[in-house]
Amino acid sequence: MTELQLMILELLKEDSRRDAALLATMLDESEETVRAAIREMEESNVIVKYATVVNWSKVDQEKVTALIEVQITPERGHGFDAIAERIYLYPEVKSVYLMSGAYDLQVEIEGKSLREIASFVSNKLSTLERVLSTKTFFILKKYKQDGIIFEGREGDHRMVVSP
Repeated sequence: MTELQLMILELLKEDSRRDAALLATMLDESEETVRAAIREMEESNVIVKYATVVNWSKVDQEKVTALIEVQITPERGHGFDAIAERIYLYPEVKSVYLMSGAYDLQVEIEGKSLREIASFVSNKLSTLERVLSTKTFFILKKYKQDGIIFEGREGDHRMVVSP
């Protein structure tokens, strides 16, 4: 990975709408050099997707997000990868992480209601052969996601100074 590619990744992570011309100006490089670096990173799967961060609390569509801690028994020869793959293939699953600590996987899912998420956990996730236990946490409000603050403080932001 070149220094230029790392700088491009940082700038695209801040705002994926930046085009090659703007990135070239910001990095003092030619537009073609930047395009070639981006193309190479896309082809090698370093850049996987360009995404939009949405504050769903501002949209008239109910969405429930849950984080689920999952304890599993690793599979001989495959470790945690095989069961993680079975889990991440469900369309409700937004992310799966191998964790250190009291549980093995953290699974993030989205649904239309608490009942829909509960049904997923009880009927699909907890019934998988190597799943030992699950613990579900519902996200009540998102304050910050991917470095984006959703609900900024209003009013006077000056520090209080007293004599």
